[in-house]
Amino acid sequence: MSPPRAAMVLAAGIGSRMRPVTDTIPKALVPVAGKALIDHTLDRLAEAGVERAVINVHHFADQMEAHLIRRTDMEVVISDEREALLDSGGGIALALPHLGREPFFVANIDNVWIEGDKPALACLAEGWNPERMDIAILLAPRAACYGYERPEGFLRDEMGRLTHSNSPEPLPPYNNIGVQIMKPDIVEGRPRAFSIVPIWKSLSAEGRLFGAVTDAEVIHVSDPPALDYANKRLRQ
Repeated sequence: MSPPRAAMVLAAGIGSRMRPVTDTIPKALVPVAGKALIDHTLDRLAEAGVERAVINVHHFADQMEAHLIRRTDMEVVISDEREALLDSGGGIALALPHLGREPFFVANIDNVWIEGDKPALACLAEGWNPERMDIAILLAPRAACYGYERPEGFLRDEMGRLTHSNSPEPLPPYNNIGVQIMKPDIVEGRPRAFSIVPIWKSLSAEGRLFGAVTDAEVIHVSDPPALDYANKRLRQ
């Protein structure tokens, strides 16, 4: 299968854990190793062949729009959530008219990574099979991740099917590193604001939720200490 040419980038969050940094700028514009978080994400998507990125905005939305207009390597479409945040699922659903009818990437802006032997997004795209899957999630082994304190994660069977887990003992072996491929109909016809997590769980029960594992080194840039770590690690 050819990789998706469209992507939804979830960038509307307030970033409360990143305060005081996000008291004056949106989290998506927090600089990491000299580059805004959202540009780390958009650069990876461009490398994977994405031609259109739909980006939701809310917190300091005017700053976001002024920054994003500078991108020339892909078409950027703003999905305006100034009125109210719609959570992960609702944000995707609002943007569907701009994403088309083919499967698309969904990416958040909270993670940066150092590539392994194969680009992480290529690993996800090459494993995508729409006949068997409705959503495929990019995973990394817990040991290869920094900044994932919560026990939330995934179990993965020998076929690649996923089970969502919040078990602290034992901890689930794989972390979601913030990128998915999704069919558009998965979020159609739902409430205006909703989370994607219940959809993961229902698809898992149906055997339609899959995952691909990258060998990248992943940093979850969730708070000021993680930001300091990411700056040091990416500059090494």
